[in-house]
Amino acid sequence: MASPQCCANPPTLNPACGQGKVVDSFGGIPAYVAGTVDSKAAVILISDVFGFEAPKLRKIADKVASSGYFVVVPDFFNGDPHAPGNTGKPFAEWIKEHAPEKGFEKAKPVISALKEQGVSSVGAAGYCWGAKVVADLAKANEIQAAVMSHPSFVTVDDIKEVKSPIAILGAETDMMSPPELVKQFEEVLSSSNTGIAHFVKIFPGVSHGWTVRYDSEDAAAVKCAEEALADMTGWFDKNFK
Repeated sequence: MASPQCCANPPTLNPACGQGKVVDSFGGIPAYVAGTVDSKAAVILISDVFGFEAPKLRKIADKVASSGYFVVVPDFFNGDPHAPGNTGKPFAEWIKEHAPEKGFEKAKPVISALKEQGVSSVGAAGYCWGAKVVADLAKANEIQAAVMSHPSFVTVDDIKEVKSPIAILGAETDMMSPPELVKQFEEVLSSSNTGIAHFVKIFPGVSHGWTVRYDSEDAAAVKCAEEALADMTGWFDKNFK
């Protein structure tokens, strides 16, 4: 079951935000895209429960695109992101309709569309809900590199099956993936005989969701989010660019 932290500090969604553009269909679903279509390396950003119209998520997409990647932020929720004030559809009901496993199935046509476009290397980064989708993609060897930020629903058994290089960015205060669990992830990856490349980091002084739902007026929070972005982009640069 999700923690209240999954729904804390909801963003004000804005369908028009970002320097990229929204397309009606990318791999069969709407998506925000940024960067040059000629890039041979692409990154799929997979949102938390608030979906692909979150301004800070699109800001991340624009920054990743500025590093030379073609970036896709799919709308895996079909225009139905979680709305904390919607008493007609509480979170428990919403998550049944939008289980991460469904996101995994929707991601595969997006990857196929990227390859049809000429992309040779695909990475995926997921936040909270999206991290579970990324874990499943890494388990299925669908991507060349993976990044999970403050993951939700990810288990030790998931990490045991990962086949792609993976970076895990955890928070000091996180009820979904507390530091103890993140350290278990690291132990599994370090003891694995497969030699999967990995990078695990726990950020002090931050809570679940800090990379995409931070307070823009809090200099320390902004700095941590920027550090996480640099770690994520650096991981992709190192593993497939």
